[in-house]
Amino acid sequence: MVKSRKPPSGRTNLASCIVATIFLIFIFIIIFILYFTLSKPKSPIITVNSIQLPSFSTSNGTVNFTFSQYVSIENPNHDEFAHYDSSLQLLYSGNRIGFMFVPAGKINSGRTQYMAATFSVKAFPLTVNGQPESVGGPTVTDGLSGFRVGSSMEVESRLEMAGRVRVLHFFTHHVESKAECRIGISVSDGSVTAFHC
Repeated sequence: MVKSRKPPSGRTNLASCIVATIFLIFIFIIIFILYFTLSKPKSPIITVNSIQLPSFSTSNGTVNFTFSQYVSIENPNHDEFAHYDSSLQLLYSGNRIGFMFVPAGKINSGRTQYMAATFSVKAFPLTVNGQPESVGGPTVTDGLSGFRVGSSMEVESRLEMAGRVRVLHFFTHHVESKAECRIGISVSDGSVTAFHC
């Protein structure tokens, strides 16, 4: 006579289900961590390629010009970068002399987008240590940057880009990037003598 085997008890089935569930959760967490590690949101990379002054004029110790800045923005993320609330400002002696908003847009994954920003700067007085400077006056070196005041002037540009990157098509991550440049300009003809970003 053959003995019949007892069917497995409910406890054995329950234990197997719990072990399988824990194993699947563990695998899911590992995949989730790896994905976020490999596709961690990164800030865009801004490179200033060129700065030009298409028009430039001086009169009675004041100067006005048109400012153009050409940049490339690389999106190193695995998803598109949607930018908004971005701006470019120009400063002279700590005072803002020019400003423009950068229109909102999108840069696809792994792509580089080229942008040009051009705006007019209203006339402002040239100064040395807060005092008005006569154009064509003596040349003074500031001792720090090597830029000359008198025959040259220095302005600073600040490009700030803010936006979001989606991760796993569900989560959004806020990213920001900045590019600041010091620009030397010849007062005699408005040529850009040097810029450092």
